Amino acid sequence: MTRAEPFKIAVPDAALSDLAARLQNPRWAPDFANDDWTYGTNQLYLRGLVAYWRDRYDWRRHEAEMNRFDHYRTVFSGLPVHFIHQKGKGPKPLPLILTHGWPWTFWDMHKIIRPLADPASFGGDAADAFDVVVPSLPGYGFSTPLEKPGVNALVTADLWQALMTEVLGYGKFAAHGADWGALVTAQLGHKHRDSLVGIHIANGAPLNFFQTGLPGIEEYAADELPARARAVQRMAEGQGYLAIQSTRPQTLSYGLVESPLGLCAWLVDKRREWSDCGGDVERAFTKDELLTLVMLYWVTESAGTAARYYFENRHHPWQATHDRTPIVDTPTGIIRFRHDVCYAPRRVMERHYDIRRWTAVPSGGHFAPMESPEILVEDLRAFFRPLR
Repeated sequence: MTRAEPFKIAVPDAALSDLAARLQNPRWAPDFANDDWTYGTNQLYLRGLVAYWRDRYDWRRHEAEMNRFDHYRTVFSGLPVHFIHQKGKGPKPLPLILTHGWPWTFWDMHKIIRPLADPASFGGDAADAFDVVVPSLPGYGFSTPLEKPGVNALVTADLWQALMTEVLGYGKFAAHGADWGALVTAQLGHKHRDSLVGIHIANGAPLNFFQTGLPGIEEYAADELPARARAVQRMAEGQGYLAIQSTRPQTLSYGLVESPLGLCAWLVDKRREWSDCGGDVERAFTKDELLTLVMLYWVTESAGTAARYYFENRHHPWQATHDRTPIVDTPTGIIRFRHDVCYAPRRVMERHYDIRRWTAVPSGGHFAPMESPEILVEDLRAFFRPLR
């Protein structure tokens, strides 16, 4: 049986010194006529963020905060997996695995871990407690170094199944995810139904979405058409990152791993574009939150292998493992935040999932655990309550 060992985040001083030296005199690309970020990350904003990073940001403070959680690492057939395992405080905590996406890290879940694990301390009912497991996707953060090709969302779902049942010893568990995490969670519900009490997805799409794309306009109800229009616009104007990471992730990786300035610009652009911030990224995230995201990619040198996740999912497309209907026949909860990136219509989702709860939120963006943690926590509690 695979075992997990306790893990403590401890970035070497030499790595922080190297970063400080790189931030002292970065080389800036010219930028003009870009006040509204039309061409990408605005230089004036980036200069201010990098100055804060250089002069005021304290990694050790955030590292200590991360280490207040219980971290572990294990290895499956040469694939390292890092995860938080926070035991619940209640009469019968339900095991729950939370899966992030890109440009996320495991730390995007940190605002919801304790409210889910210890609801009574946050004004909730102890009967809603979860044993919370938050892994880093393969090739992301401390689930590195990734040295095997072919690791995509389908492989990850099998890894999570093994993590929850073989390593942690749970017979049945719950799952939630967004972005790539939604695809991993959906695949868990499709392939590993016998181990799942239910799955919960933020936004989400059919499992074959990357083969089919957005459904035709005729599939959308009248009140869904504005969301479809936003999705079409974003797919037309903001998918350059997808093309690059799906086809030439290694070429991109050299710049992201070598330049903290380039990495910061690459990640912050999507945080601004995909959040409910009205064009001001700091309405959704503090400078420290943005830079902690960047740091978790920087100190682990994981930007390249995280980008490869797109390549592997494109080149190893989803295939069904059974012919039951709906294709995901595990009880499913869907929560939709108004300003999220992609929008599959409800009638299509109902053909693909056994939907038991559907929540539409009139605000919020793509990064729900960071932007709207209280709303997400309450929806998770409410969805899983009758499934315990």
